[in-house]
Formats: sequence, structure tokens, C-alpha cells
Amino acid sequence: MRRPLVLLFSLLISFPSCTQAGTEPSLVGLIPITLPGGTMIHAEIADTAKKRADGLMYREHLEKNRGMLFTFSQAGPWTFWMKNTKIPLDIIWMDEKKRVIHIERNVPICTRTDDSCPQYRPNDDATYVLELAGGAAEGFRVERGMKLQFSPP
Repeated sequence: MRRPLVLLFSLLISFPSCTQAGTEPSLVGLIPITLPGGTMIHAEIADTAKKRADGLMYREHLEKNRGMLFTFSQAGPWTFWMKNTKIPLDIIWMDEKKRVIHIERNVPICTRTDDSCPQYRPNDDATYVLELAGGAAEGFRVERGMKLQFSPP
């Protein structure tokens, strides 16, 4: 009877768990982003057409240290809107070097039922866009020209 228990114990300690070592289960699948002041946030990745289209729609809440990072295969004047988004957001566009090129702060929700919600876009081409809870960019002191640190998936 001891042999099966020893074998089971050996198997349990030999294989890594489903979560990354030292990582909270709630952070698995999120990308860490270090802001210029050293603060780290964790972002969901929107790297497919479906994920980009859905974005943060229908969310009731977004923690201050969470966000969504949109990644694009080529730089462009990527346009965002707030249709079906229930929380105000800060939208931060970055170039291929992860340098902030444009910020829209506290973008309000849009309750229009048609497709006439305002659209937001940068003046320059962006490769990455980070959405944070409204007011977070100011709280973290994120400004145009600053560089964020992250490893794209």
C-alpha cells in the first residue's frame, strides 16, 4: 500500500502545476507591463480580430492595475470607440518601440444604440494600444514620449 502513495507523491512533485511557479492564478495569461515609474500592471492580450473587436465591452469593472493590450502586426492609426463599454477608459497608443505617442484620458462610455459613438485615434501610427481604467494613466503619471516595458506574446 505504501508504494502507490509514494509513486503518487513523486508524480505530484515531479510535474509543474498548471500555473507558472510563483505566479498568482489570477495573473496567468496576462502580460506584465512595467510603467515608467516602476509600477507593474497586468494586461489581457487582444491579438486576434475577435479579441480586438470585443475589447473591454460589457465589463462592469476594471481594476486599477489591470488593462488590455492590443497588438497589431503593423503600425497604423488604429481607431477605438466605446460602444458597449460600460466603464470610462484611458487609451494609450504606442509605437513599435513601445513609446507612448498619444493618450486619450477618461474616455466616457457611449450609451448610443446605433454605431454613432465617437471614435478616438492617434495622430501618428501605433503598433500597440493599452486600455486602462479611466484615470489610471494620470495616477501612474503616464505621459506622451514615455516608454513602457513588456514582451509582446
